[in-house]
Amino acid sequence: MYLGAASGTTVSHVSDIVGPEGLVYAVEFSHRSGRDLLNVAKKRTNIIPIIEDARHPHKYRMLVGMVDVIFADVAQPDQTRIVALNAHNFLRNGGHFVISIKANCIDSTAAPEAVFASEVKKMSSENMKPQEQLTLEPYERDHAVVVGIYRPPPKQKK
Repeated sequence: MYLGAASGTTVSHVSDIVGPEGLVYAVEFSHRSGRDLLNVAKKRTNIIPIIEDARHPHKYRMLVGMVDVIFADVAQPDQTRIVALNAHNFLRNGGHFVISIKANCIDSTAAPEAVFASEVKKMSSENMKPQEQLTLEPYERDHAVVVGIYRPPPKQKK
């Protein structure tokens, strides 16, 4: 699952990686970018374009099965919450997540390191276990990528 698919350029690379046996659910909110994404998906049968707000996974739950990975590039102040909502709905236990964090999109007044630390703490509170954090310097300023594993609590027996 790719949250923040934009026009589909990076999604097309993920499509190549997963190959014809895999699927990429590509979620994009912008109708303008979504038009380009739809055109990319016409040429790649393993991309399922979803033009919808990733804050509301219930709106596309009928289209999406359980996924192995969530890649998120949404650049929103509540992006960790957005990823967590989708993880709780679609990410299998032990599945991985990759979150691109643009510090200025979350809090332009705080030091980037403080923003990254705060987001990692939020992930941990959502059963998302960060494994690695990399800054993207010198290629991008104030950006980091966090990779981790989703470990929801066991379901209670009734």
